[in-house]
Amino acid sequence: MNIVETQDMWVLSAARRICIRDVAAVSAELSPVMMAEVEELGLVVAGPWIFIANNLPRDGKTPFDWRICLPIERPPAYSGRFELAHLEPIIAASALHRGSLRTLFSKGYGPLISDIERSRHVFSGESREVYHDWRGPGSPYHLIEIQFGLAR
Repeated sequence: MNIVETQDMWVLSAARRICIRDVAAVSAELSPVMMAEVEELGLVVAGPWIFIANNLPRDGKTPFDWRICLPIERPPAYSGRFELAHLEPIIAASALHRGSLRTLFSKGYGPLISDIERSRHVFSGESREVYHDWRGPGSPYHLIEIQFGLAR
């Protein structure tokens, strides 16, 4: 577990209320539309995809607030289909997951949550997945940074 300060950034964003099991389908639906808009409007991508969850449940059936974000350089004006949002820095407990999505919770989230619970830190309710190296559905290897916002 590392304690990090996230970057200040501007993102194209779309919010949904979904269950964990729906993340793959919803992100597969939204990401190509967002990328098409980036190309149409001549926007500049400034970082990897980020998924933000508020009060992420520990089961696959409970709905939660989820947001897909694509960091971009701040445009002088924006009137597209998505929300242009400013993500301010947060302090987060962070860990890198190297492997398949099948092991993201058991080998990524699980150990990080245990480390945070053993520490004196308190969860803020916000968590993020930063997709540093996404190789497509079914790939045996991805590099995903898991971040849990800390209240203290």
